[in-house]
Amino acid sequence: MTGAVCTAHWRRIDGEGTDRCVLAKVDGGWLLSGQAHWRENETEAQLTYAVRCDPAWQSLSADVAGRRGSDEIALRLLRDSGGWTLNGVAQPDTQTCTDIDLSFTPATNLLPLRRLVLDGPVPVPVTAAWLVPDLDAIRPLPQHYTRLDGDTYAYDSPGFTSRLTAHPSGFVTEYAGLWEGWVDG
Repeated sequence: MTGAVCTAHWRRIDGEGTDRCVLAKVDGGWLLSGQAHWRENETEAQLTYAVRCDPAWQSLSADVAGRRGSDEIALRLLRDSGGWTLNGVAQPDTQTCTDIDLSFTPATNLLPLRRLVLDGPVPVPVTAAWLVPDLDAIRPLPQHYTRLDGDTYAYDSPGFTSRLTAHPSGFVTEYAGLWEGWVDG
């Protein structure tokens, strides 16, 4: 392991919640490790996550563990040539999904922002392997990232758009209407 590069901190704007994620350079690539805590509809959730990427920022795997309400959560997401699996079960139509998108954290927006060449006002498409909010399936999620200026991006997916502001590390520091944060290091 080479060590931590920086740490991102966020608070939810649309409700109660915080998130903290460390980006580390490791042998064979990158590691995002974080802890998210939030309350939604009287249900409290506390999850840890670890996302592993190769040196080119392609997602390889993710682990998510903790509690949501009274439910224990223990998820292993793996990518291979056949697509993504969730706890060993193949997830349909995920063969072309390079990035993992954990629905409960802004941390995984870093992956396409670091991997894609975003050098102008032309939307760049990507299809992410999206861990749905119920945390029980991975589905392909078409997304577009467009650089608006040096550190501001437009993000859209079916039925959702937002403006993102990113730190030079690639971590999003403003996710319009959902999250705001800062980066140490």
